[in-house]
Amino acid sequence: MKAVFVLGSEVDKEHTQKMVDGLSEWGIESVVHVASAHKVPVKVAELVAALNEEEDVVMVGVAGRSNALSGVLAANSVHPVFACPPFKDKADMMVNINSSLMMPSETPVMTVIDPSNTVLSIVKIFALKDSALREKVVARISDVKSKF
Repeated sequence: MKAVFVLGSEVDKEHTQKMVDGLSEWGIESVVHVASAHKVPVKVAELVAALNEEEDVVMVGVAGRSNALSGVLAANSVHPVFACPPFKDKADMMVNINSSLMMPSETPVMTVIDPSNTVLSIVKIFALKDSALREKVVARISDVKSKF
């Protein structure tokens, strides 16, 4: 099981680190690559092609402004792809959300704004095949419910 983060820019590392740390708490390995779909599309294509040879991978595109990156990942990957765009303020958030949600057909990107919800979504995908991880998810859900 591995989560692969592909960042459009070095600037996105702080946002990504929140998710890497969250997945680490669940015992899930993460790998981070910086590869802009606009500036180095061949690097992105090579990365996706290599990942398509692996099993149990979930990819996350972390790119702001014009989020072509998540779409390129999803259109070419056999693995699930999330977009978790970074943003600085509400205006930036609206641009990033719209570019992440407006994907062409046959380009299934799941956009999740909150990094901790992206982590939990990845965990739940991996828990489909890992019974020990599934038990941890069940315990987490029970813990959350007990607080209300």
